[in-house]
Amino acid sequence: MAASRWRSLGDQGVKQALWLTKSKLIEGLPEKVLRLVDDPRNHIENQDEQVLNIISHARLWHSTEDIPKRETYCPVIVDSLIQLCKSQILKHPSLARRILARNYSLSATWNRESVLLQVRGTSGTRLSVKDPLPPIASREEIEATKNHVLETFYPISPTIDLQECNVYKVKDDTGFREGYPYCFPHTLYLLETAKLQPHRFHPDKLRAKMILFAFGNALAQARRLYGNDSKVLEHPIVVQSVGTDGRVFQFLVFQLNTTDLVSNEGVKNLAWVDSDQFLYQHFWCRPVIKKKVVVEPVGPTSFQPETFRKFLALYLHGAV
Repeated sequence: MAASRWRSLGDQGVKQALWLTKSKLIEGLPEKVLRLVDDPRNHIENQDEQVLNIISHARLWHSTEDIPKRETYCPVIVDSLIQLCKSQILKHPSLARRILARNYSLSATWNRESVLLQVRGTSGTRLSVKDPLPPIASREEIEATKNHVLETFYPISPTIDLQECNVYKVKDDTGFREGYPYCFPHTLYLLETAKLQPHRFHPDKLRAKMILFAFGNALAQARRLYGNDSKVLEHPIVVQSVGTDGRVFQFLVFQLNTTDLVSNEGVKNLAWVDSDQFLYQHFWCRPVIKKKVVVEPVGPTSFQPETFRKFLALYLHGAV
């Protein structure tokens, strides 16, 4: 059986990912998450100072290289930020009901119009929980998506640049064994660490990858819980994602409302996307000196504390 497998998307990455997953885009994070961002009770003691130390540790002190490469500092920044979020376990005990899994395998297959599609492979780190995230959109908001018209690519096929492959066994696989206690996907952390420019996922492609893998995790979970029948879900499945190159962050909240994906008609899925959030603009590994005066000291420039507050809010979502 032939299938088109997601590999990489062109310049219209997000638009294509929305069509493939039958989803409606909503710019910005959901109001529920933004309330967590703005609530000072959720902030960590000396939060900004701790985040600045994490950036400096990853980009200056962690490596013996004069100028550490992205593949070195990006995972260190993300891992350290997750550990900082995890430090709130005493304040929010339900954070103990979750675990991180790295490089797990995922497989999800679905029909879209006349094409069989599949998302397959490893997708970075997954935060898994014992209790699923509650739906973001209400039943009325879900019903209203029936009026949303998906953007077309006519006369170009929306699957034109997908990789064709032979699928001998169509199987949805969450990547975890039956009975695994932390069975629900919470947040996917996708890193862009490629050294060479041609190999990198630029922001739009990274956001598209986030949508596809969040959708794939949600779809595999829906099939595990509710079977293979195509239908509007009584209990929608929410999966979050964070994508970054260690400097610029992309945030996603995805709600799977339906597994009836063949037609463009009916209920759509929802994707809230917050794009291109800088944690800092640049990092000087050496001081910039002009006329014997230090004009740029070692360290990050234009630090944006709001970006970590969003990172933290996504982590705390479902536990606060």
